[in-house]
Amino acid sequence: MQTFNSADFRLGILGGGQLGKMLIQSAMDFGIEVHVLDPDYNASCSSYCHHFKVGSFKDFHDVYHFGKSLDLLTIEIENVNVEALKRLQEEGRRVFPQPQLIELIQDKGLQKDFFVANGIPTSPFIKIADRDELQQHLDKFPAVQKLRKSGYDGRGVYMINSADDLSNAFNEPSILEERVNFEKELSVLVARNESGQVATYDVVEMEFNTDANLVEMLFSPASIPAEMAREAREIAVKVIEKLDLVGLLAVEMFATPDGKLWVNELAPRPHNSGHHTIEACVTSQYEQHLRAILNLPLGSTALCSKAVMVNLLGAPGYTGDARYQGFAELAGLEGAHVHLYSKKKTKPFRKMGHVTIMDDDLEKALEKARIIKEKFKIIA
Repeated sequence: MQTFNSADFRLGILGGGQLGKMLIQSAMDFGIEVHVLDPDYNASCSSYCHHFKVGSFKDFHDVYHFGKSLDLLTIEIENVNVEALKRLQEEGRRVFPQPQLIELIQDKGLQKDFFVANGIPTSPFIKIADRDELQQHLDKFPAVQKLRKSGYDGRGVYMINSADDLSNAFNEPSILEERVNFEKELSVLVARNESGQVATYDVVEMEFNTDANLVEMLFSPASIPAEMAREAREIAVKVIEKLDLVGLLAVEMFATPDGKLWVNELAPRPHNSGHHTIEACVTSQYEQHLRAILNLPLGSTALCSKAVMVNLLGAPGYTGDARYQGFAELAGLEGAHVHLYSKKKTKPFRKMGHVTIMDDDLEKALEKARIIKEKFKIIA
């Protein structure tokens, strides 16, 4: 393990959203000086880091000049300029996760190639250059079209049921996946440091908002057989070790009715499916990410309590200055831990915060989660 002196250590984060804000909160415990680059001067991180730089994390010049005086760079969003990160790495800056792995994960086509090459179970797919090429694969419908790059939070995903849907299909490089008949959507967080130590969290189960294709709730631990949970964690370990990735990795999976697991996609950073770990686990995903990229011993991933996490999304029909309706009732729920993301503006389905409800009885936690969904609204 390397020597670590937090007194003069400067960490750079590309991206200033809520994931960065929660990463800063863990970095404060380690006494780390945090610098953030984001194009929005009102970003969630702007009031909490030591130095906030307004600039584009997609721009070579902005990323390079932001990072060249820092000790280590990491990300809270994948859509960053990897060429600048490669240059910084060549010049002696430490960058985790490694730029070439960010580049691979940025492209869903390369992700799928990696799965196939390494025996990672995933749904059958083909690569598509444009909308015209879809005409050659009518026999594969119904299927799911996913943009190879820049898709996130449900964006860049299009369901093609028949040839009638082709007029609205993406006209950019994409993958066409066989539609999986899945029973549950699962996620496993796995961390790895430079020394090769690996740790996984309990499998979580996700429930999606069908209108926005966003995670609305998650349950930890997932309600799945012990053997499936063991297999899911083993798959996550295999993925991070085959990648040789340093940092935190979210491995999203489908569980089919016949008990099979298919890896859907990866996120090389703290992830929405790990928010509950702040209160519900011995070591939060944010502290674990720091431990991994600093090559410190990884922390315990043990659950302190069963938990339900509810994403607080902007209410449909409201855009403007955010107001929180029902906040007092929300704050009064026993076992509920509220996290608001310091976003001044709301819009439909924007992630504005989350609540983690802890209870040894998962059904009781779920009852409180349903109260939150019914009573709490983010309006303008």
